[in-house]
Amino acid sequence: MKIAIPLIENIGEDSRISEHFGHAPYFAFLDLKENKEYSYEIEKNPLENHSTGEIPQYMHEKGVELMVVRGIGMKAINVFENLNIQVIRGVDGTLKEIIEAISSNNLKDRDYTVKSKYHDQGV
Repeated sequence: MKIAIPLIENIGEDSRISEHFGHAPYFAFLDLKENKEYSYEIEKNPLENHSTGEIPQYMHEKGVELMVVRGIGMKAINVFENLNIQVIRGVDGTLKEIIEAISSNNLKDRDYTVKSKYHDQGV
C-alpha cells in the first residue's frame, strides 16, 4: 500500500506531521508491504502554493491509496475520495510513530480543527 504523510521537516523517521497537509513543505511516501516491511522517501512539496484539487491529483498520479493527515478541509477530503484515496485525519506524531500505528492497525480517523494552515506555526 502506498501512503502519503505531510511533514514539516525532512529529518527521516523523526520528521513530524504537518498541521495542514496542503501547506506542508514535505511529503513522506511510504510503501507498506503485507508483511509490515516498509520503505519510504521524503520529497519536497512541489505544490506548496496550490489550487483546490492539485495535491489530491498529484497524490493520485503517484499511486497513493491512503493519505494520513493532521488537518484537512472537507473540499480536499471530497476530492481525495473521488480519486479513491482514503483519508485518515487528526493524526499526530513523528513519521516513525505513524508508521508503527499503521503497522499495528492503531491509526484512527479523528475530527481535528486546524489551528494554523501554515507549517511554520508548528504542530
